[in-house]
Amino acid sequence: MTSGKTKKPQPTTQVRLQSVINQSRQIMRKDAGLNGELDRLPQLAWLLFLKAFDDLEGERVILESGYRPALEEPYRWRDWATSSDLTGEPFLNFVNTDLLPLLQGLRGTGKVGDTRDTLAEVFRDTRNKMLSGHLLRQLVDQLDKVSFSTGDDLHTMAIMYESMLREMRDAAGDSGEFYTPRPLIQFIVEQVDPRPGEKVLDPAAGTGGFLVEAYRHMTRGSVSASDVTRAKKGLRGIEKKTMPFLLAQMNMLLTGIDRPNLVVDNSLNHALADLKRDGVDVVLTNPPFGGEEESSVQTNFPTKFRTSETAWLFLQSVMARIEKSPHGRCGIVVPNSVLFDTGVGGKIKADLMERFNLHTVLRLPNGVFAPYTIIPSNVLFFEKGRQGPVWFYEIKTPEGRKNYTKTKPMRYEEFADCQEWWDGGAREGRVGNENAWLASLEIIRESGYNLDLHNPHRADDLEHRTPKELVAELIETEKELLGLFEELQHEIGSFRP
Repeated sequence: MTSGKTKKPQPTTQVRLQSVINQSRQIMRKDAGLNGELDRLPQLAWLLFLKAFDDLEGERVILESGYRPALEEPYRWRDWATSSDLTGEPFLNFVNTDLLPLLQGLRGTGKVGDTRDTLAEVFRDTRNKMLSGHLLRQLVDQLDKVSFSTGDDLHTMAIMYESMLREMRDAAGDSGEFYTPRPLIQFIVEQVDPRPGEKVLDPAAGTGGFLVEAYRHMTRGSVSASDVTRAKKGLRGIEKKTMPFLLAQMNMLLTGIDRPNLVVDNSLNHALADLKRDGVDVVLTNPPFGGEEESSVQTNFPTKFRTSETAWLFLQSVMARIEKSPHGRCGIVVPNSVLFDTGVGGKIKADLMERFNLHTVLRLPNGVFAPYTIIPSNVLFFEKGRQGPVWFYEIKTPEGRKNYTKTKPMRYEEFADCQEWWDGGAREGRVGNENAWLASLEIIRESGYNLDLHNPHRADDLEHRTPKELVAELIETEKELLGLFEELQHEIGSFRP
């Protein structure tokens, strides 16, 4: 490969980075192989990943004695991107027939954090969609202007990267996977309070938001180098799809988690007994809901708890994950249907409240996940311990607003009253108010474990909800009813007189 350009990277200011990204998008729009943001953003993501990986790999060679780089010449970014004048068809051929196959074929030790295994997993299904080698060369030249060599550079890129993650979710908003707003993630993490040395898992990691925030939480303030190392080692993530997996890898790398423990897998494709053996202390997650899993996945769950609805399956798997930890605890986002279902969902909630303490149900305001869905959502907080009464807290939309929107999303400050009521994590000083109320275990049992309890301090606000919101919740209810009928049909079909 012809050696040509060498240059000292300039500091990556946010203005400069935004200019690079804008220019990169202009270049990609000219290529016939890229159709829309769903093609352009992944192309940008995997190239940026290789650039970031090479910068961080270079630092590790210097700082870690005996470190063996995952990539050798000519497959390092600095070889084929920075120091090469190759362009056109030869450049396209190198990327398509040499570089990507090499990345996909890497084999490591199989140990957690082995960079060869990580690269192979990240690029397993990645392909270059650009058809013009000249445009690809221009794009690579643009991205080569970005530096990941200092903490400030990483912070700047992390800020920009979060906006890219939102755009990825906007472009794929009909896939049933919703971008979890950063303020909500931060609030959930703070209340669950993961500590260095604990195993912290997101079984539906997506782009890594919960894991990144958990790491920030555990390393905030005056912490020792040992605590930082333990915090990194304790993080675990599982993601079913390769593109979110790639984005999560880069998200964690940019945050300083240099050996992300992420795997591509379906969390539900494992028996509950295996999940118990592979237990963790903390689960933080917003699993996909409204989807369905095939019948083979359902066989991993007890017959009386089987359902095709992913929200229920994830709830059961999370319970299994933290069951053996003496301090097991969880914060999980669920749709409204999880609260009001008294069929198979009622049985699962009964099991939850027999083995754990569901101490808080946080009722989120309308539109938190707009524009992806307007279905009302909630957060369940539970932990190992004996079940007592359940606290409910209702977050209201800001004064004068009925909903959140893409341009006016939820802000972290809106959790301030709830944080004060939460009593700094102690939960001992809670009292009822216009947003908070308590329900006894007896009342919940008598209702068939219906947790869709109305705030007794507020009038019924159905008349203030839009027809679109009401129809969306009606559809969710109908889905639950259909599931109940299917279960009944299965039981009748299996009956032998």
